[in-house]
Amino acid sequence: MTTGIVLFAHGSRDSLWRLPIEAVAARMLKRDPKALVRCAYLELCAPTLQEAASDLIAAGARNVRVLPLFLGVGKHAREDLPLLMAQIRAAHPANGFELLPTVGENNALIELMADIALAPHVTT
Repeated sequence: MTTGIVLFAHGSRDSLWRLPIEAVAARMLKRDPKALVRCAYLELCAPTLQEAASDLIAAGARNVRVLPLFLGVGKHAREDLPLLMAQIRAAHPANGFELLPTVGENNALIELMADIALAPHVTT
């Protein structure tokens, strides 16, 4: 079965804010040009989670994994996102949906951030 991935972030009116989110998607596509990946935002910019999931399904995804790009597990991750996932499941009952833990809960990212903070100098 084909799986699509949604990189889900908060959103901002500032168009530059999206660049790191889109950079993750671009890096994924560089690693796997056939990957089905979309960015989606909770508010203030498009596409929405519903739109990104629908787009992935239209592109052939049977299953959709949603990766919340939140460092903390606040109200959006605990309350808003599960409601959005329920709406998407109801809209696409023939498809499978998986909500992954937030990136801030991932030990690999925690270790990476510690490495960055402890590095003797910062490079860009």
